[in-house]
Amino acid sequence: MNVAPDFTEATKTRIVNGLSVDVEDWFQVGAFEDVIERGEWDGIKTRVESNIDRILDLFAEADVRGTFFTLGWVAKRHPAMIRRIADAGHEIASHGYDHARVYTFTRDQFGEDIKLAREILQDCTGTEVTGYRAPSFSIDQRTPWAFMELAEQGYAYSSSVAPIAHDHYGWPEAPRFAFKPIAWADLIEIPVTTAILGGKRVAAGGGGFFRVLPYAFSRWAIRQVNRREERPAVFYFHPWEIDPEQPRVSNAPMRSRLRHYTNLDKMAGKLSELIHEFNWGRMDMIAHREAAMAVPLQL
Repeated sequence: MNVAPDFTEATKTRIVNGLSVDVEDWFQVGAFEDVIERGEWDGIKTRVESNIDRILDLFAEADVRGTFFTLGWVAKRHPAMIRRIADAGHEIASHGYDHARVYTFTRDQFGEDIKLAREILQDCTGTEVTGYRAPSFSIDQRTPWAFMELAEQGYAYSSSVAPIAHDHYGWPEAPRFAFKPIAWADLIEIPVTTAILGGKRVAAGGGGFFRVLPYAFSRWAIRQVNRREERPAVFYFHPWEIDPEQPRVSNAPMRSRLRHYTNLDKMAGKLSELIHEFNWGRMDMIAHREAAMAVPLQL
């Protein structure tokens, strides 16, 4: 991979990429869902607010705006934090209520989940919530009704599909870029970013992949999407990923612990480099621009 070791303003492209934060606390992640029960959550000290404040400072220093896909559970307990995010010019969008994966619901249950989360978020900010991201990118071939429910509830866009194969999630047959999942609705889906390496799709949209792999990989992947495909990248991370002092869950599986804790101390620095090197914006803005490019879903 032939990538320059540093960057300048000249490396920036005209394309604005989607910057997003999946707002959940350290104990609410998929890696620990089998060892920390939801019934225990209220008894655990949250760390999300101090981490969000660090992220807001980081974004302000770089003068960028992003989208905070937020759990209703978190917003209900930290309404002032949600208002601070919105007051800083960032988009508040839904991440569902309590991080249950979409394919664990019936359609009616899913409808209740996204309705409740949206009401909480809108009560916090007084502004309409138009975007949604499924916990753990859990909209896939098993849940065609999820898009119908989102459309019927008036969402403008979703960013809930990971178009790769992964042991925890993935819809490898899905399009890599914005698509219209329902012919009769204006709703568009904006998948998290993948790149092409050796003729195969590889995950390149952030989270653990960004934290664990060398920074040069993410630079290469975003440049590929921006320059070769002439499309925006969609990047995400979590507040707990910049928190190396968070508690350790010793009874979680080794693989889960490795994924969750590796390079937490390096994440903030890598994020700062990333948001200075490329152009970034809110996901609602990306959705508006990508609507004309969105292709019908054909599988």
